[in-house]
Amino acid sequence: MMDLSLEDIEFIKILATSDSTILQTGMNNATKKRLNDRVGMILRQYYQEHTQNTGTQLTEQLMKYGITEDDGKSAIACARRLGIDIS
Repeated sequence: MMDLSLEDIEFIKILATSDSTILQTGMNNATKKRLNDRVGMILRQYYQEHTQNTGTQLTEQLMKYGITEDDGKSAIACARRLGIDIS
C-alpha cells in the first residue's frame, strides 16, 4: 500500500476542484515535476484500480482523507488536461 503525504492529498483535492486552464497558467516547473512524478503515479494507480480491478486499496485510503470516487475521477480528468500521463 502506498503512503500518501498531506501534500499528495492537497494536490489531488486541488486537481479535483480546479479548472486546468487556471492551474496551467500559474504552474511552475517544480509543481509540474511534482505532478508528473508523485501525483501522476498515485492517480495512475487509482485509475488502474478502477479499470483493471488491481485491488490496491488506494480508493479506501483516499476516502479516509475525504476524496470521493467522483473527486478522483475529476482529478484524473484535470491531470490529463495538464498533460500528465495517467493510463
